[in-house]
Amino acid sequence: MAIITFLVEDSATIRDNLIPTLADLANARVIGFADGEQEATQWLTSHGGTWDLAVVDLFLKEGSGLGVLKGCRNRLPSQRVIILSNYATDDVRRQCLALGADAVFDKSTELEGLFEFCAKVNNARSEGR
Repeated sequence: MAIITFLVEDSATIRDNLIPTLADLANARVIGFADGEQEATQWLTSHGGTWDLAVVDLFLKEGSGLGVLKGCRNRLPSQRVIILSNYATDDVRRQCLALGADAVFDKSTELEGLFEFCAKVNNARSEGR
């Protein structure tokens, strides 16, 4: 069964490339996207338990991925939020994890890690965890 995923990314080019790649390599079905913090936070909170994974960029058209993380603090324990950014420095990673990110990946060097993370999420779901 596919991981129900919401994508928060303001670059149409990245979205257009990431959506089919997530489907092919991570068994993730992207059911929607937002390009700004307010829209993303509103969608994620109003759709409660209907999503498994949120993939969030840090720098958005409006607001930031850090604000999206803050808005997802009350998510279900089974829901995962990851940061996928070109700015995954050690300081940024620490800040994101402190705000509740489950993982942080660099767009240019850690996509394999993203797909491995998705596989773990999928395995946990299939085992009922």
